[in-house]
Amino acid sequence: MAVALYPIHQGIAKRLGGRQGRASIYMIVAVLLVLGVPMLLLGNSFGEDLQKLYMFLDAGTLELKPPRESVAEWPLIGQHLYSTWNQASTDFADFVRDNQLRVQAVSAHLLKTALNALKAMMMLLGAFIVAGIMMAYSQAGIAAMTRVFKRFAGEARGLKLQALCTSTVRSVAVGVLGVACVQAILFGLGFMLMGLKIAGVLALITLFIGIIQLPAFIVALPVIVYMWFAGESSTIMNVVFTIYFIGAGLVDNILKPILLGRGVDAPMPIILIGALGGMVSAGFIGLFIGAVVLAVGYKIAIQWVEDHPQQYRVTDVASNA
Repeated sequence: MAVALYPIHQGIAKRLGGRQGRASIYMIVAVLLVLGVPMLLLGNSFGEDLQKLYMFLDAGTLELKPPRESVAEWPLIGQHLYSTWNQASTDFADFVRDNQLRVQAVSAHLLKTALNALKAMMMLLGAFIVAGIMMAYSQAGIAAMTRVFKRFAGEARGLKLQALCTSTVRSVAVGVLGVACVQAILFGLGFMLMGLKIAGVLALITLFIGIIQLPAFIVALPVIVYMWFAGESSTIMNVVFTIYFIGAGLVDNILKPILLGRGVDAPMPIILIGALGGMVSAGFIGLFIGAVVLAVGYKIAIQWVEDHPQQYRVTDVASNA
């Protein structure tokens, strides 16, 4: 976060006469107000919804709308889904008793998910504060890292590798996290307009799906199916929301090629493959570590090839043949 937000921090510091510490304070306060308050409200709503759902599941008093007859005609899963859904909507208490172990496992998992989500939000806000402190002392940190890069790779190459690492982190932050946030906001807005009570939950799921580079549309697909076969909206509104979610799901195909790899002295596929591999092997932080390691390794390999003395020329090889 410190690396990704540093250009904005410097713009604020320039307006304040170069006061790095004050710029960090202003930035932290702005982030806490703009992101922190909505996140806390969303997290509180998310936790309350899951707690109510847990109580309903545990007591067997949850009310579900009965499925339409057309649900039974769905291929493969239609009959089973219709019978299960119909039983749950007709007498939910009997449904809970028949599936007590599964219901208890699901409800406990939902409660645990709510606690983990709240913990993640608090850690994110704490990370912003730590990033602000790091940016307040950024000049000394940049100077120290510059000496390290020069010591390992020399004067010119050290500066290039340092710039490559910095630009790669910013590219991943904007191209992966930024696009995922945009899609989560678009999908969350659509879910809210539909009147879904779990719009915040689905928005968080969309954010996670976008970060791990899966199509965000897979979150909206069940909602669209439910809207068409069990919802109460008109056909026109169903068509409008379907088109909206399809468009929101395609946003990453437009933004990602533009933002990912922008300003980085390495091909975009290298950055994307590094981010995906890092995510698989090291989790969230691997998004950045994997992209940086692969980008730097790519540049070192290319430089090694270019600097390697040409011991054999084409004419020499042809004559020997």
